[in-house]
Amino acid sequence: MKKQLELEILLGSFEKEQRRNALEELHRLMVYGEIAPVPELPIVNLHCHTFFSFNAYHYSPSAIAWEAKKRGLYTVGIIDFDVLDGVEEFLEACALLGLRASAGIESRVFIDEWKDREINSPKEPGIYYAMGYGFVDPGSADSGSRKALKKMAALARRRNELMLGKLNRFLPKLELSYEKEVLPLTPAGNATERHMLVAMEEKSKRLFPRKEERARFWADAMQVRLQEVTQLLERPVDLQMLIRAKLMKHGGPGYCTPDRENFPSLEEMFSMVRGFGAVPTAGWLDGTSIGEENADEFLDFLIHKGAACLAIVPDRNWNIADASEKSVKVKKLGEIMEGARMRKLPVVVGTEMNKNGQKFVDDFFTDALKPFHDDFIAGARIVNGHTLLLKTLGLGLLSGDIAQRFKSDLDARNRFFEEVGRLIPSSDPGERSELTRRIRLMWEKTSSHPPRTGGV
Repeated sequence: MKKQLELEILLGSFEKEQRRNALEELHRLMVYGEIAPVPELPIVNLHCHTFFSFNAYHYSPSAIAWEAKKRGLYTVGIIDFDVLDGVEEFLEACALLGLRASAGIESRVFIDEWKDREINSPKEPGIYYAMGYGFVDPGSADSGSRKALKKMAALARRRNELMLGKLNRFLPKLELSYEKEVLPLTPAGNATERHMLVAMEEKSKRLFPRKEERARFWADAMQVRLQEVTQLLERPVDLQMLIRAKLMKHGGPGYCTPDRENFPSLEEMFSMVRGFGAVPTAGWLDGTSIGEENADEFLDFLIHKGAACLAIVPDRNWNIADASEKSVKVKKLGEIMEGARMRKLPVVVGTEMNKNGQKFVDDFFTDALKPFHDDFIAGARIVNGHTLLLKTLGLGLLSGDIAQRFKSDLDARNRFFEEVGRLIPSSDPGERSELTRRIRLMWEKTSSHPPRTGGV
């Protein structure tokens, strides 16, 4: 349908009003039966990066909500690096479409106790991808958390500028301006390594319009065979990944050795997340690094630091061509899932979509993931329940009233949040009022002490 396609393209606009208008029209077409979404399925993705950090398909928060509705996802969630710019738009879009939702943040942090251990950032001892889930209002935090968030974004930018400075010195013909050539690729000034890659590859096309010259330039820069680069010219995403591996990552001329001065600490990150009422979340790669190989030690340490959820990208643990590597990583997935179950730790999963070719949703019914399907759905419900409770009653998974009510009974707490998480948000005032009433009743059934805060 031509009109649908045109509106979906507008969902990628850098202008928020254009995105909002396009989504409202798509919703209208859906309501009147001109667009038929897939019926709801038991599949989720709570790890979608948006174009406020980097999305390979240029999806805005509204676009992700629409794609999830169109494809029948049970729950959907966004998570961006170092910013919360997409939170309000995304939650509003999901409410309009009638989608369970969550919004989060991810950042690279420094763990002092593990400064000599590789954790979930390959070849970078001490560096750790940490997360937070369940944000509802980016303006609602205490001043300390807002300052910490601002610091995180500033440190990320400083790391980018240090890297680009090194790359500019190494490739003077390709010198890039961060302000003029990288930031315009983002809607709100939060550039990433991948934006720099796009800018570099695009500029090389302008400087070397003849493919032979461009191939020679990159082959010389990366010290790889000319034939290899020539084959990649028609696959720019693969070329960018090779450039990233050879020039930006460990051992490359643009690589900046990680240290605690250029990264927030894990404690700062988790404190910031809690200051917004959200849930500190442990990120897990695949269990093969020194920092992750012992699932019990890994989980106990992160829980001690404040983590109350576990985030996994399951595709990394089973969708692997090498049979022996796959066997190891599937086993490691089983170990971390068993550890999470023992500790009553909700698990949130999804695909990132920060690289072309990544799926919009995992294959939950492959043999490797089927044993954990119920865990993944439960985790999705819990973070949706947290989001709904925080928005309506001011109650989050880690709030004082919840701790007082459930104390050490994490099973009961999780069941309560999961039950609330079955509900679906709405933008209709009447439906929102009824939703708030139902949630309040559910809470009052669990406690003789209703929350002190009112609905929003």
